Amino acid sequence: MTTTSAVDVTPALRRYADLADDEMQRLLPVDGSLEYLVAPVRDYPERPGKGIRPALCLATCEAFGGVAADALPSAGALELLHNAFLIHDDVEDHSDMRRGGPALHRRYGMELAVNAGDALALAAMGGPRHNVGRLGPRLAGRVFDEFDFMARHTVDGQATDIGWRLDNRLDLTPVDYLHLIMRKTCWYTTILPLRLGALIGSAGTADLDPMIDFGFHLGAAFQIRDDILNLTGDTGRYGKEPLGDVREGKRTLILVHLLTAVEGAEQEWLAGFLGSQREARAADDVEKVFELMRRHGSIAFAGAMARGIAHAAREAFDVAFAGVPESAARRFVAAMIPYMVERPS
Repeated sequence: MTTTSAVDVTPALRRYADLADDEMQRLLPVDGSLEYLVAPVRDYPERPGKGIRPALCLATCEAFGGVAADALPSAGALELLHNAFLIHDDVEDHSDMRRGGPALHRRYGMELAVNAGDALALAAMGGPRHNVGRLGPRLAGRVFDEFDFMARHTVDGQATDIGWRLDNRLDLTPVDYLHLIMRKTCWYTTILPLRLGALIGSAGTADLDPMIDFGFHLGAAFQIRDDILNLTGDTGRYGKEPLGDVREGKRTLILVHLLTAVEGAEQEWLAGFLGSQREARAADDVEKVFELMRRHGSIAFAGAMARGIAHAAREAFDVAFAGVPESAARRFVAAMIPYMVERPS
């Protein structure tokens, strides 16, 4: 299999994302209070995003013989749900920034932000509803079942992520981390978009099971790269507060590795830092955790693991797309593998 470098996917990624953005705008609420509902609801969707989820959905649909228009309601719904999750994640994590601007609860207040997240999640249901007329009731029902299954996995993964921080779990391993991101990240970021695209593009005939393995490895590479960028990425391009994961005590792969590497006084200090309230974590202490991560090779460990997972994704791609004819859409999905571990933001 031949893959291309990360920069090669950018034009196609933007093209697919623009299609999904147009669909998303059609699904967004246009009535209600401008100040209290419409403006907060439209805020995150109007900020520039990567569009990875809808792009994977639309490209896979085309690769499996369909037309992008048939997958647009699902792609738009995916992106609306993504924005809803972001709003609620930012509230739960007490984040300050998102996509280069203030987090929604910082701009509009906690109450309006939570309500806007609810509204986006409800608006996303319009996509599966529109599928009935476009795809027919049977195929539309299968698409809805895919959304339903994803949602259950995602909220369970988010609950685990929050629970680990609340309980100050210090005994986690990289395997625990991978189990977490399978539910929290991979299912809605990569597995669902790939399965929806194959399902719609093949009119229900494709074997969707191989997309789980491919989507897991693709999504894991994405999440690990995201963990690294939170520490080392350019703030202007990354769009979130630097070292935010450290301040929040998120059990990223990097932190999990560090927890196994520190000993003695460093171990005791790190346990105390993670057991403290977020508001009590001083900037100097956050920087100290970052320095520990660099000194103990935790960031390098995560980068090496991401590259290994990307190699596994290449093998899984060949299985998931076996028998799928060569096309620009197929090449795009293949090129997303190196993009996940090379992307600058």
